Parts: sequence; structure tokens; C-alpha cells
Amino acid sequence: MSVVEETPPRPSPRPGIRTGTPPPQDGCLRDRTAELAALHDQVRRGPSDRATEAQHAKGKLTARERIALLFDEGTFSEIEELRRHRATGFGLEDRRPHTDGVVTGWGKVHGRTVFAYAHDFRIFGGALGEAHAEKIHKLMDLAEAAGAPIVGLCDGAGARIQEGVTALAGYGGIFQRNVRNSGVIPQISVILGPCAGGAAYSPALTDFVFMVRGTAQMFITGPDVVQAVTGEVISHDALGGADAHASVSGVAHFACDDEESCLEDVRHLLSLLPANNRELPPPAPTQDPPDRRTEALLDLVPADPSRAYDMRAVLEEIVDDGDYLEIQENWATNIVCALARLDGQVVGLVANQPSAFAGVLDIHASAKAARFVQTCDAFNIPLVTLVDVPGFLPGVDQEHGGIIRHGAKLLYAYCNATVPRVQLILRKAYGGAYIVMDSRSIGTDVSLAWPSNEIAVMGAEGAANVVFRREIAAATDPEATRARLVKEYRSELMHPYYAAERGLVDSVIDPAETRARLIDALSMLRAKHAPLPSRKHGNQPQ
Repeated sequence: MSVVEETPPRPSPRPGIRTGTPPPQDGCLRDRTAELAALHDQVRRGPSDRATEAQHAKGKLTARERIALLFDEGTFSEIEELRRHRATGFGLEDRRPHTDGVVTGWGKVHGRTVFAYAHDFRIFGGALGEAHAEKIHKLMDLAEAAGAPIVGLCDGAGARIQEGVTALAGYGGIFQRNVRNSGVIPQISVILGPCAGGAAYSPALTDFVFMVRGTAQMFITGPDVVQAVTGEVISHDALGGADAHASVSGVAHFACDDEESCLEDVRHLLSLLPANNRELPPPAPTQDPPDRRTEALLDLVPADPSRAYDMRAVLEEIVDDGDYLEIQENWATNIVCALARLDGQVVGLVANQPSAFAGVLDIHASAKAARFVQTCDAFNIPLVTLVDVPGFLPGVDQEHGGIIRHGAKLLYAYCNATVPRVQLILRKAYGGAYIVMDSRSIGTDVSLAWPSNEIAVMGAEGAANVVFRREIAAATDPEATRARLVKEYRSELMHPYYAAERGLVDSVIDPAETRARLIDALSMLRAKHAPLPSRKHGNQPQ
């Protein structure tokens, strides 16, 4: 006997609930949404008008004003704006402002995603505590996962003393992520106020550092400690201001006059960088013809290798629209490092500067160029090296200061680089400095030279004094003999086609064709693939 179960009757809808009709408007969610909007408004205004006025009185913008300048209008998405610390003691339990003194989020810069955090000096002086650090950790992790650049807008008083070791541990988490993301995503630090003690190490681990004159200071130990320990009296600005780090220490890549121009420069730099190490830098349209002749170079560069000229004028003539962004402009001025475009494609330029110390390589120039080469290689930026170098700077200070290991940094950086590499020899290229400046022997892909090039172990005068020392000393007229032998050495070993005859230069070119030939070589190399040996990492010179 089969049993047929009866289908139970469908229950009647609850009062007020009908298919296709909205629930009754009791106002609860609307009220809560209004409360949320009021809370967000309060958070965005900051702790008080007085605190904002105090920030402006120092010549500084607030964290949110800086964010607004950095990002395309209306694109910033904030996270953890309602975060509050949970520390107790020393009165902290009674002071629990939202954001905990740092604004974090992402937005668009020239239409591309960028992450940023900004210390809010109005809250705890921008000092870093546990919650503050965790917000930055989360943002850095998001930037890594999304494969997008991160910018730190630094204006903080260091670790939050009241939170003790948890604040220090927060810095450790930032440093660890700085290193993990090194060469993976672009990391930019913008120093807009104090950045002291352990806080200074995060900017030092990032790819680029900006500082604003008059308001930014960065040091491990401040003037008071320096005076107490060493007796030296120095101001905050002289010890760790923008110009000190841009021209003396080399810590800052850019020194700017105000926050507005600084953040505009940050935007410009981001436009020249890829989002991450798996992408190429973004191209940009240009009206500058790729085959434009550079006739002006024939007059800009003297044929006499002992006469100075400004290499920047050469760069302006070669690159698209004469526009380039120089890195560390005021430090190690005997070498120029810059980002520019050739036929719309981003390139890194490394060039000796004959107008500063004759363009010699010294400790600082070697370190500056090595770091720049590594940065370009990490982010798939082709390298163009313009050579006019008399050698390494001699001297006891240089030798004892480690010119050997510092020069080796540049050598290592070039040898390790897998991006397209083009060398252009304008005039002199002497000794070990010629090798280090991306010669064919260390792996440059294409080597070009002007008819004014002189590639040799050393200059003709010095070489003749060494090779023909006895002959000159025994001559009845040593000066006339020296002049004759110098001329003979130059004609035999230093003529402009000597290296080309031996395959160390691929082509000797008309200087007026420089732009076209560089663009052609880089276009040919665009798909270059040069894998490195399998290894954990190299052991580069320090």
C-alpha cells in the first residue's frame, strides 16, 4: 500500500512582506547611515581646527590635503579610517582618535593604481604605535598583492613611546616589507616633516626619497644627542634637512621647495615607472620625430678632450622634447643619472659630467650610478650610458675610503643588468673607468662612438711618459721628444677607429645621428631576454 504524503499548505506571508515590494521604511538603517556619514565627516576633519591651524602655521599641509594633491581628483579610497588603538596606560585609554594618526588607501595617479599612507601629525604627532603600524602593514601587503607602487608621506615623531616595544616591532614589520617588495613594486618615500630614529630606515630602504626644504628633517640621532655625545652644535636643518641629504649624504634623491611642487614631482616620477617588475614602463605619445637629427651636438661638445662642457645639454638634445628627470642632481655631480623618453619609451641615462671634476669616477659617483643602474634593471628600464671619462679619481682619501669596493659596485650593477644596454662614447674613455662604464667587455648590447672618441689605458701624455720614459730621459731635447712620442702613441693606439677595428665598438657614428641610432638600437633590443644563473642572490660589493 503506497502512502502519498500531502503537500503542506504554503504559509501566508508575514504582514508587510510581499514579493516585489520593499519592506516598510522604519528609518533605522537610514538613521545609522546618517550617523556613519557624520562620523566619516568628523574623521576627515581631524582632531580639531586648532590642530589643523597649528599644522598650517608650520608651513605644512594636513595628511588629507597631501593625499588630495597626490591622487587624481576623486579617486582615493581610504581603508581603516575608523581604526583606533587599544593601548592602555599613560593616559592612552582616554585618547583613542580614529585613524590612529595615519591615513591609508589607494587611488589613481595619471589613471594608474597607486597605494599611499600619510602620517597625520595632528594625532600623536604622527608617532607610530601598534594599530598605526598594522594599518601600514596591511596597505603594503595590498600593494604587493595588487602589484602597484606605494608612496609613504612621512611626517611623524618616531615610535610612540607610551606603547613601548610594540611600537618598535611595528617598525620591524615595515622594514621587512620594504625589503620583500624591493625590486618588486616601486617604493617612494616623501619626507614632509620629522623622520627620526628608526623611522629613517624605511625611507633608506625604498627606491626614491623626496624631501621638502624648511620642514623636512631626517636623522638617526638629533642635534641634542649629537651635542651631548660629541660636543658638536648643529641645527636640525643643517644636520638632516633636505639640502643636507640631497647634496652631502646622498640620502635624498630630490629636494623640493614646497609640498605642492614635491607631490607634483612624485606624480611625474610615477608616470615614468612601471606598476611592478613584471611590466614595462608605460609609453607616452610624442611629437618629437625618432629620426630627428641632432646637429647641435657638433657644436655643444668640443673635440679637445681637455675642454669642459655640460652633459645635460647633450641629454636635452637627444631625448624626447628635451625633457628628463635627473636623479640626485646635487650629489656626486660628476655623474648624471636621469629618466627620460626616447620615441615615447622610458630609458635610464647614465652619463659622465665633464663640467664637474672633469667627469672622473670617484666613490660617490660610483655608488650613485650603481644604485641607479640596479633600480632601472629591477623595473625593466633600458639603460643608455654616455661615456666621457678620464678615469678614477686618484688620492689617498679615495683609496682609504674604499674606491676599489665602491667602483666595484658600479661594475657589479652593470654586469648583473639584463635590460637592454647601449653605450655611447663621446670623447675620452680611459683605463678601468672605460670598462666600468658599460663597455662591450662587460656585456653592453650595442656600443656606439663618435669620431672624437679616444679609448685607451690612459691619456697619450701619461702613456708616453710611462712607455717611453727612458727614451725621453736620454734625449738631448726631452720636451721635443716627448711631444713627438705623444703624437706617435696617439696616432697608433688612440685614433677613433682603433676600438672599432677590434670589434669593441659596433659603429662610429655621426653625432647628428645620435638620437636616431639610439632609438633604433633600443627598438631592436625591446624583446631582449637574458636570464641570470640560478642562485639565491649575488654577493655584491659593499
